[in-house]
Amino acid sequence: MFQAETTLRVRYAETDQMGYVYYGNYAMYFEVGRVEALRQAGFSYKQMEENGVIMPVLENQTKYLRPGKYDELLTIKTTIPEMPGIRIKFTYEVYNEAAELITEGSTILTFLKKDTHKPSRPPQFLLDLIRPYFE
Repeated sequence: MFQAETTLRVRYAETDQMGYVYYGNYAMYFEVGRVEALRQAGFSYKQMEENGVIMPVLENQTKYLRPGKYDELLTIKTTIPEMPGIRIKFTYEVYNEAAELITEGSTILTFLKKDTHKPSRPPQFLLDLIRPYFE
């Protein structure tokens, strides 16, 4: 399985009146975790899209355990639990500065050809980069 971590600081605009991270922002945090995890593996979303493959989200699940708060530095732990096929699953754990798990989630994305929006195999370059984590 492949895992990576990234951090981000909660900005004021991402909070509600109580100073808690607004629940809808976790989807954005998951995207940050996903893009940065792939970047850490040596893969570029931008390059993939320029090569004609896109990855829309099919499913997004989130479980809120504790609130994230304004100005906290959050750690997003992103995992690819299995080798991708036409679809790829990511799981997420978000931790606060006290190392407490505050949110869990997952997304399932699919690979599509950019010009036709028809299903595509994952880019071989991506498979080559992450395969060692599954052996």
